Amino acid sequence: MTKALNVLITGATGDTGGFAVAQLLNKGHRVRALAHRKDDRSKKLENLGAEVVVGDFLDFDAVRAAMEGMQRAYFCYPIVRGIIQATAYFAQAAKEVGVDGIVNMSQISARREAKSNSARDHWLAERVFDWSGVPNVAHIRPTYFAEWLLYMAPMIKQGVMRVPFSSGRHAPVAAEDQARVITGILENPTPHSGKIYPLYGPVEMTYEEISKVISKEIGKPVQFQTVPFDEFWGILGSAAALMPVAHVARSMYGEFEGSDKAKSGDSYLAQHLRNVSVDHTNGIFAGTNDVIESIGGQPPTTVEAFVRSHRTAFI
Repeated sequence: MTKALNVLITGATGDTGGFAVAQLLNKGHRVRALAHRKDDRSKKLENLGAEVVVGDFLDFDAVRAAMEGMQRAYFCYPIVRGIIQATAYFAQAAKEVGVDGIVNMSQISARREAKSNSARDHWLAERVFDWSGVPNVAHIRPTYFAEWLLYMAPMIKQGVMRVPFSSGRHAPVAAEDQARVITGILENPTPHSGKIYPLYGPVEMTYEEISKVISKEIGKPVQFQTVPFDEFWGILGSAAALMPVAHVARSMYGEFEGSDKAKSGDSYLAQHLRNVSVDHTNGIFAGTNDVIESIGGQPPTTVEAFVRSHRTAFI
């Protein structure tokens, strides 16, 4: 067994962070979870045995305090403005306390020439970590999460899937599988220093093919339709009113909580999703590999298995 470590997990009330907290605790590590606020989600982490601290990524003193005494860390910034500043704060705090391994959550579309502001900012955030001098930083770049199907659950319950995607393919990747990679790297970061790991599920599919899988698993027809992005954005806004704030991804980072820009489709997140829907068609999200199994220790979850495990959300 790996010697018990002190690990800081950010984004801990979200999907990948929450699973990483549980997996690290299960392996006997001491986990400090950085949360934006105390709520039912942070209480669940405390009940698991994590130490929960409250702070803001853009408050250097709060980040530095959260980092105190930590040996390894996971950095996961939401799709909102400020990632470059937050990355600089996080890297500096890590250097000051002697952290010797970081896993940085990026995204598959992160690249210099990205049209999405968020995707380009994530690429720049990777470079900030690379320049920082913090040892053993690894970047993970997942394709679309399987969990995003849960945000579409209200429309799927109505028997339809209206999305701004057509012929593009991707292999949906479950957050729990990503967390196994995060945990594996944090336990032994040296071999992964400077590496960039795209993360995928096991099988590439179009969204139309995904809708057929869902239909088969829940036992009722789900009609697929490609729609313009603005129509999709309006659907997401309507769905947000029906969804409990379960975690960051499915609550859309608070996107529809009173923002006129969000409702009009002109927000930072909307600009990102509008452009990555084009990236999806152009093949940026496509691919498969063996990273989840080789680092995380087991094969990635199929769409069929994911839908079965969340069947009640879709019916």
